[in-house]
Amino acid sequence: MSRKRKTVVETDADVILIGAGIMSATLGLLLKELEPNLSIEIYERLDIAAAESSDAWNNAGTGHSAFCELNYTPQKEDGSVDIKKAVEIAESYEVSKQFWTYLVEKNILSDPCLFIRNIPHLSFVWGKDNVDFLKTRYTNLQKCNLFEDMQYSEDPNTIQEWVPLIMDGRKKKEKVAATKMDLGTDVNFGSLTREMFSYLSKQANVSLNFHHEIRELDKTEEGNWKIKVKNLETGKKQSRLAKFVFIGAGGGSLPLLEKSDIPEGKGFGGFPVSGQWLKCTNEEVIAKHHAKVYGKAAVGAPPMSVPHLDTRIINGKQALLFGPYAGFSTKFLKHGSFLDLPLSIKFDNIRPMVSAGLKNIDLTKYLIEQIRQSPEDRFEALKEYLPNADFKDWELEYAGQRVQVIKKKASGGGILEFGTEVVSAADGSIAALLGASPGASTAVSIMLDLLDRCFKTKLQTAEWQTKIRTMIPTYGEKLADNTSLCKKTRLRTSAVLKLNSLDS
Repeated sequence: MSRKRKTVVETDADVILIGAGIMSATLGLLLKELEPNLSIEIYERLDIAAAESSDAWNNAGTGHSAFCELNYTPQKEDGSVDIKKAVEIAESYEVSKQFWTYLVEKNILSDPCLFIRNIPHLSFVWGKDNVDFLKTRYTNLQKCNLFEDMQYSEDPNTIQEWVPLIMDGRKKKEKVAATKMDLGTDVNFGSLTREMFSYLSKQANVSLNFHHEIRELDKTEEGNWKIKVKNLETGKKQSRLAKFVFIGAGGGSLPLLEKSDIPEGKGFGGFPVSGQWLKCTNEEVIAKHHAKVYGKAAVGAPPMSVPHLDTRIINGKQALLFGPYAGFSTKFLKHGSFLDLPLSIKFDNIRPMVSAGLKNIDLTKYLIEQIRQSPEDRFEALKEYLPNADFKDWELEYAGQRVQVIKKKASGGGILEFGTEVVSAADGSIAALLGASPGASTAVSIMLDLLDRCFKTKLQTAEWQTKIRTMIPTYGEKLADNTSLCKKTRLRTSAVLKLNSLDS
């Protein structure tokens, strides 16, 4: 009696990455370093990598390490300050720096100054209640070695030395406070992403395809994924077969997750938030400010709208931005369609989206107020941080789109999340990244979590464990629990990435 042979289905690629942003670049490089023989196909609807969320003008670019972002240390009703999220983000950023250090050492990335530089991170507040909050925050953060180099001051003269433009013209009797971390960085995620893809695309069995849009995702009986792709230049459509698919398309991830029809993706919704910057055009003013200064967000404001006066290095040139000012658009991408939000509403996510909307009336009011702002209104917000600002020195620049995650609760209602969410199928054959802040800065940690979900068996092998620890020496350890390891790690990454180190 003859046995039936198991049908072997050939695939076009081991891995398909959708979207050419920092997340896909990070995952692609991690996988290629771990498994050099993997075949990878990358599809991007625009004509260049990192043109949406990862681009310098569309991304906060802070190198989010929770040094200065006050929304990562929320104040509770009893006045105490929760630092848990700040510690997690600071840990994750150190992981990212280790991976970038590895890429520089292997000459995958050339000059680190092209994408990362030192810029002090400051938090600045005024008024008694806000000063009390910042002091409590500082005291709590000092208990963690990741923040032990933070400085705190309520002395106007000291703060004047740190950020003169912010103190110039301010009332002498105004109660102010600031914290400062000299370990802070400015990261051009657009430049970083494009260099990562430049290397990746030259590797064997890797193809990078621009002007290509994913139209359908279907699971085959064999457990692979059939992807229908349209070439936006020629109009030609083709089908591709892959063992694993990652949806890292920023705001475009939710519609593609819905197309996949996996049970784990049911009930998710998206709430789009747009942004704008005020960009300084006066070179003399730009030259006088060398810091990223974050303040407290207005009540109901989304995290991407935390006000900050931000020194950036974009294409090798220093820039100064203030904002972002939040807005609302039904687009999920800066280069998207106004139908994105309506088309994302499905039977399984209507209730969560309505529920989340009703619970976030303050956010809705805030966005309406932001949309109605005149240029003079925006300028008044700037003057709270820069009292001597001149209206003629600033112009409006449009930032990127962010889609905040709406998650379905067990009760059937919904909750609006302001972080990132990895959604993966039970069999690990597909994963999608939803959400925004802190996003890019923690991309390596997010992708390591994805590997643990979708490549668990491989990840547990001695070969992969050894390779990951070569790329990220502190993999599996907590720097917050090990002061000497934290210092050793920062010394190494600072030396390779050409950053200042307080211990050097």
